[in-house]
Amino acid sequence: MSSNCFGKLFTLTTFGESHGEAIGGIIDGCPAGLELNFDAIQQELNRRKPGQSKIVTQRKEADEVQFLSGIFDGKTTGTSIGFQIKNTHQRSNDYSHLEDTFRPSHADYTYQKKYGIRNYQGGGRSSARETANWIVAGAIAKQLIPTIKINAFTSSVGKIYINKPYQALDFSQIESNIVRCPDAEISKKMITEIESIKKQGDTIGGTITCVIQNVPIGLGEPIFNKLQAQLAYAMLGLNAVKGFEYGSGFCGTEMKGSEHNDLFTADGTTKTNLSGGIQGGISNGMDIYFRVAFKPVATIMQVQESINNEGEIVNLEGKGRHDPCVVPRAVPIVEALTAMVLADFYLLNKVSRL
Repeated sequence: MSSNCFGKLFTLTTFGESHGEAIGGIIDGCPAGLELNFDAIQQELNRRKPGQSKIVTQRKEADEVQFLSGIFDGKTTGTSIGFQIKNTHQRSNDYSHLEDTFRPSHADYTYQKKYGIRNYQGGGRSSARETANWIVAGAIAKQLIPTIKINAFTSSVGKIYINKPYQALDFSQIESNIVRCPDAEISKKMITEIESIKKQGDTIGGTITCVIQNVPIGLGEPIFNKLQAQLAYAMLGLNAVKGFEYGSGFCGTEMKGSEHNDLFTADGTTKTNLSGGIQGGISNGMDIYFRVAFKPVATIMQVQESINNEGEIVNLEGKGRHDPCVVPRAVPIVEALTAMVLADFYLLNKVSRL
């Protein structure tokens, strides 16, 4: 299996499976001398880890990262940063019924057909457990670009939406509730909806909005390495993601050019920001904002028709521990991927100016 590496200068290469001994990775390209805040890295992992609330999977993992190389006296040395996160709470027997059967809308079938073999325990390499590795790299990337502020939050669950512009929201309230929605009243409705769906043995999707502030002008490259293209690439690699839009997004298709154009002010800023902080694939200094759509989790606790290895129709019911809605735990993952993309462009921008 190839394609286990992300980034061009600031890179992450990962390994591991959901029910293996450990997951982990190697971060390359991080400059020497960066003093790391290890508590901040662990806090990011705590935001993503399972078992943190009643509306997420109840798998219990400490998700404590162990750094193996590339750090001395709390500072990066400029060499490869190796790390691992031990898996400690596997229940592999929960997946024995999937040895010869494929879950609808899951990666089970495509992995089997592509490789002729798959690890059916927890989904193996296709499991979202892999994203804990991304959190570690993203937490370091955030510390590499500390002046850039990245805030992601749950903006919808099912048909329940925040009906306020992001400028009217208090980002300090994102972590004040278990669904990670900065609107107190809407968050209660979201939690109630997820609890109701969970009782039905079903799952539900939603959206995450990410806002990036204090972005310098000039991040991003023309043609095939545009900033929005790399953000989209990162987000669409996240498990369960079905869509990405930035700035005015699909709503912009309903507007005329005279309505959509962001007119300049004398200081180079714009009166509106329908461009979403990016023009020509390059950041223009305005806030960057985008939205990511997540489908309902494929594994549900209801009987469904499926097929087995012999192509026979069988009845399948989900077992094990799964998120009824992946969105709340995906918020820090969206931030981590965003930080990795921006850190990569930050380093690329420095090189291009030499």
